[in-house]
Amino acid sequence: MNSKKRALGRGLDAILQSPETDITSRDISGEFVVGAIAEIPIANISANPFQPRDFIEEESLRELAESIAEQGLIQPVTVRKMGYDRYQLISGERRLRAASLAGLLKLPAYIRVANDQQMLEMALVENIQRQELNPLAIAISFNRLIEECSLTQEQLSDRVGKNRSTIANYIRLLKLPAAVQVALRDNAISMGHARALINVDGEQAQISILTQILKKDLSVRQTEDVVRTINRPHIQKAQNHPNSLPEVLQTLKQALDQHFGTAVEVKRNTKGKGSIVITFRSDDELKHISSVLLK
Repeated sequence: MNSKKRALGRGLDAILQSPETDITSRDISGEFVVGAIAEIPIANISANPFQPRDFIEEESLRELAESIAEQGLIQPVTVRKMGYDRYQLISGERRLRAASLAGLLKLPAYIRVANDQQMLEMALVENIQRQELNPLAIAISFNRLIEECSLTQEQLSDRVGKNRSTIANYIRLLKLPAAVQVALRDNAISMGHARALINVDGEQAQISILTQILKKDLSVRQTEDVVRTINRPHIQKAQNHPNSLPEVLQTLKQALDQHFGTAVEVKRNTKGKGSIVITFRSDDELKHISSVLLK
């Protein structure tokens, strides 16, 4: 198995267990230091300033607090040591809040070392790996990892155990109009609805279809039918064009779109000559395309 395969599935646990963040257990004075699992006073733990989570459902938090009050905190939080008896949360904000709500004065914690960039990366990776996370929040976290942690899509793929096309599809959501993004954030539409709208040219057309989705409670399949209807004149024009692609090349184009995570144009004339043009909208997309081509 090659190193690339081994990297898939790497996430927060792998980052936290790396030699760069896990050092030792106790110092000569007996104080808890990095690497230890300790019982730390909740009052000595400050919030993670890089925490991307902006909403925690109150009912879910109360349920977790009741469980903690009855059974204790099973999974420790993770903190970094900031000074004598002072710590800053790396991951586990929901557990920390619930433990406080349950009336705990102390809670178990892993103690690690991390600089600010590692803190941001750990917080974002943990955020992405939460199953209930909204697709737009995942897209924003992916984009922050690329921009603020200076990661390429290839490196991000290794960090979070997602293939590059999945990452590219999430990031494309951020190009949708604000109204569509708000609907996705508020769970008024699904990721499937949003991906269908990405294929519509023009912000006004996208918002018009969004209005139909909300008013008529359209399913993803119904939304895709609406999009196909809007795009049909363009498809018909292409079919009537003497240089339109045969089905086998259209299938190839779709596969290339998926592989590179961007639009690929395939042209061919009646003599069989043609070209393949890969479009990119940013330096990051160009780097990603280059890494795919050159590996």
